[in-house]
Amino acid sequence: MFNALVVRKKDSEVNYEIEPVDKTFLSKGDVLVKIEYSSLNYKDMLGLQYKGGVIKDYPMIPGIDFVGTVESSVSKKFNKGDQVLVTGYDVGMTHTGGFSEYAQVPSDWVLPLPKGLSNKESMIYGTAGFTAALSIFELQKSGMTVDQQPEILVSGATGGVGSIAIQILSKIGYKNITALVRKNRQIKVAENLGAKQAIIMEDDTKPIKKEVFDCFLDTVGGDITIFGLKRLSYQGCATVCGNAAGNELNANILPFILRGIKLIGIDSVYVEYSTREYLWEKLSDEWNIGGSLLYNEINFKEIDEVIRQLLNGEHLGRTILKI
Repeated sequence: MFNALVVRKKDSEVNYEIEPVDKTFLSKGDVLVKIEYSSLNYKDMLGLQYKGGVIKDYPMIPGIDFVGTVESSVSKKFNKGDQVLVTGYDVGMTHTGGFSEYAQVPSDWVLPLPKGLSNKESMIYGTAGFTAALSIFELQKSGMTVDQQPEILVSGATGGVGSIAIQILSKIGYKNITALVRKNRQIKVAENLGAKQAIIMEDDTKPIKKEVFDCFLDTVGGDITIFGLKRLSYQGCATVCGNAAGNELNANILPFILRGIKLIGIDSVYVEYSTREYLWEKLSDEWNIGGSLLYNEINFKEIDEVIRQLLNGEHLGRTILKI
């Protein structure tokens, strides 16, 4: 028997609590991992809400990422004692996840922990850090280079993905980073993370605005996405990876047909294995900012407060869950 946070649905209510379970409660997989850390992401918060759209089957153990030690493995890829991490796929959605002392997953989902990262550091990054890295990777594939010193806008700048993105961009040499925030109290936080400046979201109805930014790393969606797209320069590029501001994209076509801008969707769930390996190696080496990341460490009993912060847009940086 071991402890796990179990989400159950009854009628129109979703409830969760710590329960003793055994291995038969876990989803199928050929690698059993003793978990040391998981992390709390916006997606995890949605998974604990009624009609959150994340958890498909109940009861479920949430937690979309985790790191730990292989307890046993049928697969030849891994051996007992290996340090491994898992992010994405169906973990915490249809497959029991990381808010548990143990997880059982297919070996194809499992990555060896890069040598430059500790277990704790890997979850300070977690899904948010991997998503930030993937967003930067896609912007660079579309032409963003340090040599050109482009003007870069980052939304959700004090949240998990945005805060990590700003720090990585700053570390690898990008100097013209503007943080897009909603509240005055977030300005100083964003500037301390490495942004040259922080600006407050403003309302406007014009279909296209003055060209200000070459690249836009959007973590929020909704009206925030529109704000950035209107201000992209000719042949500018944007990535979008979140929907905290809404699922709707009421976009005007003018920035696309008059400036030839590009909008790239970021999905961190089903990224091919080779790209995962590449980006986690980047996070452990050239892009390693693990020692300076803004994070908070909690235990199972403190989850409620973090979920409330995520739900109300009050959460700063990263929160990791020590199992």
